[in-house]
Amino acid sequence: MHGPASPGWLLVALCAATGAYCLLRMRSSVEEQRRAAGGEALMGFGMAAMAVPAAVFTPPTWAWPLCAVVFGGAAVRALWAARTSTPHLHHLVGAAAMVYMAVVMAASPGHHGGSGVPVVTGVLLLYFTGYVLLSGARLIPVTDGGGTGGWGDRPELSRACRLSMGIAMVAMLLTL
Repeated sequence: MHGPASPGWLLVALCAATGAYCLLRMRSSVEEQRRAAGGEALMGFGMAAMAVPAAVFTPPTWAWPLCAVVFGGAAVRALWAARTSTPHLHHLVGAAAMVYMAVVMAASPGHHGGSGVPVVTGVLLLYFTGYVLLSGARLIPVTDGGGTGGWGDRPELSRACRLSMGIAMVAMLLTL
């Protein structure tokens, strides 16, 4: 992504840690949670890869189209899953945002910023900012003292995971 290296590395760490936790969530006994966690792990690791500062590592030219194809496939899968479960609409928007960012990154090999379509970037920023604010508000009442179940079945941790990925998406869109 564009921007200074220190925040870039913090974003890489946040997204990689979130992706790793989502891998843990895939061990849940609930099938729907496993499926959602798999998509979120892909998103977390993909965002971590995109957030590596360009001054440190410039990916080969084929990397961005590959990311667009992978996240395009994730978007199709989320669209299919959204037929029966509306939370997958958020996964669809997230995957579409990743496709958009990959296309923008492919179109600006020098990573000098300002290369996205302002209207699309603005709409995505509004969506993810709203999502972050709503997710943060929903996170507060979840602390009911529960703690039953394994790491993959803790609703407060999965919400915090989604919140951190939303914050990371806002940061990445701001640097676009």
